[in-house]
Amino acid sequence: MWDQLGAIMGGFDPLVTVGLLLASFVASFITVAFGIGGGALLLAIMASLMPPAALIPVHGMVQLGSNLFRALLLGLYVHWPPVLAFAVGTAVGVGLGGMVVINLPPAVVQIGVGVFVIWSVLLRPPAWLSAQPLLTGTISSFLTMFFGATGVFVANFTKSLRLPRQEHVATHGTLMTLQHLLKVVAFGLLGFAFGPWLGFILAMIVAGFLGTVTGRLLLTRMSDHGFKRALDVILILVSLRLIWTGLGDWLGR
Repeated sequence: MWDQLGAIMGGFDPLVTVGLLLASFVASFITVAFGIGGGALLLAIMASLMPPAALIPVHGMVQLGSNLFRALLLGLYVHWPPVLAFAVGTAVGVGLGGMVVINLPPAVVQIGVGVFVIWSVLLRPPAWLSAQPLLTGTISSFLTMFFGATGVFVANFTKSLRLPRQEHVATHGTLMTLQHLLKVVAFGLLGFAFGPWLGFILAMIVAGFLGTVTGRLLLTRMSDHGFKRALDVILILVSLRLIWTGLGDWLGR
């Protein structure tokens, strides 16, 4: 049984296989319960185990499944006004990112996103975050082609809308679904072969779905105040990790 599971999961060792499935569960649980953080956590774990060339597109497919389930489970709470403009910006950003995806050092993106998010959490979010969903969609989608987990960036846009916790999570999930969908399409057009990874992707999505359902139970029991405090703490911690990793990569060049 373990050998078969390992074969389905890309030939990984059985313990690694279980660890990856658990990571997908925990990442989705964190994201739906607290609004953000799971995608970056999962990316960090996958980065230590997967070929670099496959990391961003495969992570994007797994996150597509996770965010889609989250958006569907909380579909009645989606705040729709900014979605269309964000979708247009996403298409522009993914298109631009696909043209130069191999040229920008990942460390620059990590440091830039981390600094921006901490600034937005500790200070008042810039007005254009809530006023310009098209611009937010463009920038975040451009960055996701290089870095992968730009949910922290999009979460600051959603946070600036000052929505109650369930509306926040539902809207964020919808925006991230659009972003990951177009990113996956772009990587397919650029020639990435998803076929050998389909078993791995499906297993990770199923584990993520279970984490989403479990996390939703916690979400409904949290106060808006408690949710926003937890969201700020997670945003800062994830951003500090991005900056630390980016600096380490940059100085190690």
